Amino acid sequence: MRRISFVLNGEPVSCEIEGDEILTDTIRNRFKLTGTKKGCGTGDCGACTVLVDDVAVRSCTMLTGMIEGKRVMTIEGLGTTDQLHPVQQAFVDVNAVQCGFCIPGMVLAAYALLKENPNPTEEEIRIAISGNLCRCTGYQKIVEAIQLAAMRMQAQKA
Repeated sequence: MRRISFVLNGEPVSCEIEGDEILTDTIRNRFKLTGTKKGCGTGDCGACTVLVDDVAVRSCTMLTGMIEGKRVMTIEGLGTTDQLHPVQQAFVDVNAVQCGFCIPGMVLAAYALLKENPNPTEEEIRIAISGNLCRCTGYQKIVEAIQLAAMRMQAQKA
C-alpha cells in the first residue's frame, strides 16, 4: 500500500492505494463517486472519462499512482443538482440524455473541449467525443447539446 495525495473535485484528499489500482476503482470505491462509470475496462468506451489537470482521460487505463499531486474532476465536481453546469444543462435541454451510462464521460469530454476551444465546429465536436461511445442517442443530440453549451458559455462571458 502507498499513500497518495491529490485534489478531487476541488478538495485536497489522500488515500492508501495498491500499486496496480486504477483510477476508476479509486474514485468509485474509495471516494464513493459513482458518476464515473466502469464500462469496457480498456479505454475504448469513454464511460470512465474524468479530467486530470483539465485533460479528459480514461480513468480505467490510468494507474491511481499517476495522479499524485494532480487535480482530478469527476462529473460530481462539475455542477450540482441545484445548479447544473451549462454543459450539463444543455444536455438536458436538448434531450441528449437517454440511459445516462455514457453521459458523465460525454459531458466531461465536452467540458474539456469547450475549455480548450470555446467555439468548436461540428467536426471538432465530433472528433472530441469520438472516444466516448453512446448506444442510445445516435450522437446528433449530443452534438447539438455541445453546440448549445458553447453558445451559452460564450454569451455568459460577453
